[in-house]
Formats: sequence, structure tokens, C-alpha cells
Amino acid sequence: MAQRPKLQIPITTTDRIIEVLGYICLAALWGMTLFAYGNLPETIPTHFGAGGEADDHGSKMTLFFLPVLGTLSFIGLTVLNGYPHIFNYPADITPANALSQYTNATRMIRFMKFSMTFIMLVTVFMIYSAASTGSDKLGSAFLPIFIGVLVIPLIYFLIKAIRGK
Repeated sequence: MAQRPKLQIPITTTDRIIEVLGYICLAALWGMTLFAYGNLPETIPTHFGAGGEADDHGSKMTLFFLPVLGTLSFIGLTVLNGYPHIFNYPADITPANALSQYTNATRMIRFMKFSMTFIMLVTVFMIYSAASTGSDKLGSAFLPIFIGVLVIPLIYFLIKAIRGK
């Protein structure tokens, strides 16, 4: 692998909006978790099968797993995003395509940070709703939404990277 150029990637308005949405979701994730923790019974649904049915129950303390994981992932991806020259790319990086490839890749990371925290926020909300109503279901729409929010943008950014050779 040849030495890749190290570039300063300009942050556009779109990038700022995605970044702010990620931070808002992260703050809301912590807020929802703290609210839910104070209002839930000691035992809550902690795992759901593909059909949205609860298949495990446990302490409401397990609710904190999502915001802790989300925060650590968010921080890690934020730091990583400062080094686009070390990412893996579907095309060779040259001085001619480096800026467009790096811009696309850093935007994808920003969008994944937002998507990840949004999904975790929705998950905490759905666990709270299920536990507070005595239901053991997330709903059948959860899995398709989860896959759509995470996978479709990833495919979009990868196709864009491949076409941007």
C-alpha cells in the first residue's frame, strides 16, 4: 500500500447537521435511560427475539448498557474520524481521489454515529414502553427499522465510494 495523503477534510453544513443530530441523540439516550430507570419496575425485558418478543428478563440496571456502549462507540468513532487516511477503502486512494473518498468516508462515520445512537434511543424507549405497560413485545416493525436505519445508509456510502474511484 502506497503512502496515502493526509488531508484536512472540510466540514460542510451537512456534516455539522449530522454531527449535531448524533450529539442530540446521545444526550437524549442518556436522558431517556435515566428517566426510564426511575420509572421502571426492578425486572424488565432485556432481550428480544427477531419477532420482537421478549426472551429474557433482568435487572433494570442492564438498561445502562446501551448508553454506556453508545457513548464509548461515539467517542471512538469521533476520534477515528480524524484519521481518514487509515480507513479501508473499496478503491485505491490517490492524490486525485483522496479528498472525495475521505469526505465520503468521514460523512459515513458521522451518519453511523447518528444512526447507532438513534437506534439505541429507540431501543431504550421501546423497552421502557414494554416494561411500563407489562407487555413483552417490541413490535414487529423494530427489526426492519433497525436494519434499514443502519444498513441502507452503509450500502449508499459504499456504492458512492466505489463509484468515486
